[in-house]
Amino acid sequence: MTVSRLIARPMLASIFVVGSVNALRNAPALAAKAQPVTDKLVPQLKKAMPGLPIPEDPTTLVRLNAAAQLAAGAALATGRAPRLSAAVLAASMVPTTVAGHRFWEVDDEQAKSQQKLSFFKNVSVLGGLVIAAGDTDGRPGVAWRARRVAKDARREAKHLTHAARREAKLAKAQLT
Repeated sequence: MTVSRLIARPMLASIFVVGSVNALRNAPALAAKAQPVTDKLVPQLKKAMPGLPIPEDPTTLVRLNAAAQLAAGAALATGRAPRLSAAVLAASMVPTTVAGHRFWEVDDEQAKSQQKLSFFKNVSVLGGLVIAAGDTDGRPGVAWRARRVAKDARREAKHLTHAARREAKLAKAQLT
């Protein structure tokens, strides 16, 4: 692991560890802010994933989100499954940001400015998580490996075609 990854992953994860502990401690208060989002999101999730037990209580959802962020944040900080943990954090970041920083609904200009700043700070962190989720630690990723296999297969097919044509010409020459 490079030094930048060794330092950057815990730095990126720190906001989630601290924020999730705060969310677990203040779940009922945060649930009130989250309710407009959870009221819309839960029915869509139940429709998309029938049979999956999805709680409807906003407090429970806030606690589940906080637990996921705490676990994934700790995993990212320690370098365990960094791509998966970054993807989990990115997925949890979207509803958290929409629920917590609805600047478009705020009338007070100073509060609106603060919410907008927090919203776009979260968007920036989300960008970092997307990069971390795609980071292969310098090793070739799945897409590169797939392209390499396809290129090798094309090259091998070309060689086999050439060899088959040569063998066919030799066989034809021997028959005549």
